[in-house]
Amino acid sequence: MNNIELLSNTLGVKVSQIEAVLKLLSEGATIPFIARYRKEATGSLDEEQIRVIEKEYTYLENLSKRKDDVIRLIEEKDLMTEELKIQILNCTKLSDVEDLYRPFKEKKKTKASEAIKMGLEPLAKKIMAFPINGNIENLANGFECDLDTAVQGAKYIIAEWISDNAYYRKLIKNEIFRNGCIVSKLKKNAEDEKKTYQMYYDFSEPIFRARHYRILAMNRGETEKILTISLDFDKEKILEVLKNKIIKNQDSFVVPLVHEAIMDALKRLIYPSVEREIRVDLTEDASKKAILTFQDNLEHLLMTKPIKDKVVLGFDPAFRTGCKLAVLNPYGEVLEIETIFPHEPKKETEKARAVLQSLIQKYGVQIVAIGNGTASRESEAFVADTIRGSNVLYNLVSEAGASVYSASPLAISEFPDLTVEKRSAISIGRRVQDPLSELVKIDPKSIGVGEYQHDVNQKELGEALDFTVSKIVNEIGVNINTASFSILKHISGLTKKTIQSILDFRKKKPFTSREEVKSLSGFSDKVFEQSIGFLRIVDGKNILDKTRIHPESYSLVQSLLNELNLDLNSFGTEEFNNVLSKCDVNELSNELSCDLYTLRDIVEELQNPGQDYRDKLDDIVLKSDILTIQDLSIGMELTGTVRNVTSFGAFVDIGLHDDGLIHISKMSKGFVKNPSDIVSVGDIVTVYVCGIDLEKEKVQLSLIKEFMDKE
Repeated sequence: MNNIELLSNTLGVKVSQIEAVLKLLSEGATIPFIARYRKEATGSLDEEQIRVIEKEYTYLENLSKRKDDVIRLIEEKDLMTEELKIQILNCTKLSDVEDLYRPFKEKKKTKASEAIKMGLEPLAKKIMAFPINGNIENLANGFECDLDTAVQGAKYIIAEWISDNAYYRKLIKNEIFRNGCIVSKLKKNAEDEKKTYQMYYDFSEPIFRARHYRILAMNRGETEKILTISLDFDKEKILEVLKNKIIKNQDSFVVPLVHEAIMDALKRLIYPSVEREIRVDLTEDASKKAILTFQDNLEHLLMTKPIKDKVVLGFDPAFRTGCKLAVLNPYGEVLEIETIFPHEPKKETEKARAVLQSLIQKYGVQIVAIGNGTASRESEAFVADTIRGSNVLYNLVSEAGASVYSASPLAISEFPDLTVEKRSAISIGRRVQDPLSELVKIDPKSIGVGEYQHDVNQKELGEALDFTVSKIVNEIGVNINTASFSILKHISGLTKKTIQSILDFRKKKPFTSREEVKSLSGFSDKVFEQSIGFLRIVDGKNILDKTRIHPESYSLVQSLLNELNLDLNSFGTEEFNNVLSKCDVNELSNELSCDLYTLRDIVEELQNPGQDYRDKLDDIVLKSDILTIQDLSIGMELTGTVRNVTSFGAFVDIGLHDDGLIHISKMSKGFVKNPSDIVSVGDIVTVYVCGIDLEKEKVQLSLIKEFMDKE
């Protein structure tokens, strides 16, 4: 079975689909382009499926290459057997290949290698033949060293043979994984001031069902020298299993020596190595799951519904340095920036109030976006009091990553004359107006919607989050005449050079046609093909240029309209949409000799030209007055926005300084395996207060009202 067939069986995807994906990728097609415009070739595989195919096929190709290398290296030593070759070829993991290659590797200096140099390998072979007659003195006779040295050296060699046996290692690893426990203890003399790891001071959990977030927490505690982590398992059982498999004749006088060699192999060679492998496997699995959670949260955050056509005031709270205000027009352009000091130590409250009211009246501010960092609680109270009785609303905005962006070269180039804090106020305001366009300027790892993000594989995390950003940006598309460099760099097929060509062109005049893009420097036929479907021209010469329809299909659009007796001049009218909604796409596909997937997308896009998927989502929650923890009572019903989803629950912004927690046990009357099955970042949810801790200022929430009735 070749790698494509193997991948087909593993993923449940047809061989023809995988072959199509690999062919397109090899020709320079990007994943967003393939997912959107080559559905007929792939059978409508989405971005995630295509990415998995690319990653898994690369792994299998590397695995095949390593198998070939290992087979060649063993054959060069003239030690290859047909059975071993079949075992290597049947491996599905690199680690299994390495286990089979272990006995043939050139080893560094070991106790066994030193014994072999002394010529003691023949003695080890004699012992492993389990002779009945004679004694060890006669067996060890003729070697240049004394009896004790010879016997000990032979035992070292036998121990290494046992350790190098791939079958034994796999058997032991499986036994530990299935029946062992991972154990954490408080390290002697360790100081855990905030009791962060208190639940792990004396903790044990079966390895096979260890939750990934607990693995990451224990790893962190170990790194911080607060916890000691170990694996606990039945060593006597494993010893007995090995003895039964290795000792061929219980009547042999060498049995006690082999027994000692087995114990040495386990304690000195196998257990440390296998325990390390299991810890690595657990960490890799935990890392992958945490990254998936981060990806899912990021995707929903980027898909947050923008607030369009509103004048917004970005409010960056602070004490000593003052609160920075940035008034933005509906397009995110800065109208005015001010600094006020409503809090300690200056506490110029009335003067600050007058400035805020003046800005609101002067520019017709409709929404105040308040950062949720230092002094946000005090700033919220100040804003709520200032706007009371008016039509102005406010929203608390996550500042995660705002400071990173504000000090970045990108922010400096955008606003070279402003301080970091003033840039931050602009970013906070823009996050409400168009979350996607603003958040793409920030390293996704700094956005703060994951768990244990510093404890996972950073390279894999970066790749996964970059993929997610690219997926969302291309799914929504951009206006080529207004899109920033930051968002254009995620568009399929574009490079720094081609993006600069776009920016240089529109400095002189706006694009009026997708055809104009063809003539730009760096835009080869391939680059144009890959990118143009995701670049929109809202008020161009050709009405199709504002849609997701690729120019390669414009002639098909015309054929479709001719078949339906429609004209582009009636595009967007009720009659136009009625005809399209009633047409038989399957029948038209046959009549026009085109693939069904492309035609279906065209019909949908003609009815909803250039639609922004985010417009269908819930509006963000805006407030007019402040809520304090003292205002809450058990059973109170509130509306909030999901800010983060973790493995143990979800954090919801209900208007307090700190988000409330819906524990996984409070999400449903039934069993919930993963909180992301119930809620996503950005969801507007109705919750019920089920716990209030005034001292810690923590609030417990529930999604199920029945829980409250019981309590």
